[in-house]
Amino acid sequence: MSSDTPSNEETKTLLTDDALLTAAIDTALALPATELYPFTRDWEAVRVRGKWFLVTTVREQRMINVKAEPLDVLALRQEYASITPGYHMNKKHWISIQPGAGITESLVRELVTDSYLLVVASLVRAERPVDPETFGRQV
Repeated sequence: MSSDTPSNEETKTLLTDDALLTAAIDTALALPATELYPFTRDWEAVRVRGKWFLVTTVREQRMINVKAEPLDVLALRQEYASITPGYHMNKKHWISIQPGAGITESLVRELVTDSYLLVVASLVRAERPVDPETFGRQV
């Protein structure tokens, strides 16, 4: 098998456009104090306390934008060809994710949750629906 051919394990984990959207939206809406905010037929956002942490659209294929730490933005873009600078967003703090090699449901769920926690951490403490330092960690 050539190195350009995906292995069986990689092929099983590739997400379709619909699976990418479903994983992202389901994860986002399961988080505390979130709401879906549709802009137009092709653009939707999920917000926490009025601040976006997930934006979805379609270009040639489905795309989700999430917020990330600047060093993580660089590392993720280097590791995954399907992760690019945030489309129509601040390129330092946002990434766009499209279906492709290595983009799994678990990665999407992790990146959406991380985006949510970054936004929650920026809220005034009294408005935070969760403690971003401890949310999701086993005690």
